[in-house]
Amino acid sequence: MTHEDAGHYAAKHPADTELNPSIAALIESKAKKGKLSCAAAFSIVTELKVLPRNVGIAIDLMEIRISRCQLGLFGYEDKKPAFAPAETIDDGLKDAIENGLVDGRLPCKTSWEIADSFGIPKMHVSAACELLKVKISSCQLGSFK
Repeated sequence: MTHEDAGHYAAKHPADTELNPSIAALIESKAKKGKLSCAAAFSIVTELKVLPRNVGIAIDLMEIRISRCQLGLFGYEDKKPAFAPAETIDDGLKDAIENGLVDGRLPCKTSWEIADSFGIPKMHVSAACELLKVKISSCQLGSFK
């Protein structure tokens, strides 16, 4: 969604999409000033043992803005993105990114898996992608495609 769509997140979903009350209660308890951090959203995923997408739908239906993407891609106010492009990339990391591409883009979930497998912060994968001119796609919460 674009900045012009801000505050109209529910419009991404069919009108009959129902809000899960358990997810909504936790979102409400963790959201601050109409925003919920990506990490807080994933704490809900873990706590309720639900899919990230289900939490993302509830966030949208409640018109809450997701902030502080764990990949550093959005939600950091004046910093866009929240990292500098990598200066160099280890060949193994480069190969993992290239092998994870789907239609020329690296899915969010795959970037998390790569970070985990290399034992590095998620933003390091984003920084490597920036240097490689690879876009990250398919936000697990549904913020972007």
